[in-house]
Amino acid sequence: MMDEEPRLRTAIWVSAVLRQANLAGNPAVVLHRGDADAGGVVVVLRDRHDAMSVLAQTRAPDGRRAWFRATGEAAVDQAAVDTYVERQMKRDPDLWVVEFETPDLAPPFEARLV
Repeated sequence: MMDEEPRLRTAIWVSAVLRQANLAGNPAVVLHRGDADAGGVVVVLRDRHDAMSVLAQTRAPDGRRAWFRATGEAAVDQAAVDTYVERQMKRDPDLWVVEFETPDLAPPFEARLV
């Protein structure tokens, strides 16, 4: 049996991680607001030298929220991020896009990477 975590409204989750990141000194901003209740989330990570990475939301086999590096393990540039995000937005207009500044392209929130 899967150990599925309770589903939190997306708007509440986004608000909480933005507050957490900003308090920790990792500036964050919502680039696109999606469905407040059940929208998916794409996270753009940017370091202070403009290297970037994108995390996309998924579910782990046990049902819990997880993330994968949608643009690969290596850092990418703004054009690659824009291309990925635009493609995802065409598929899912209810998608949230949230950007965080992080020193090492690591998510500034609890994130299970798969």
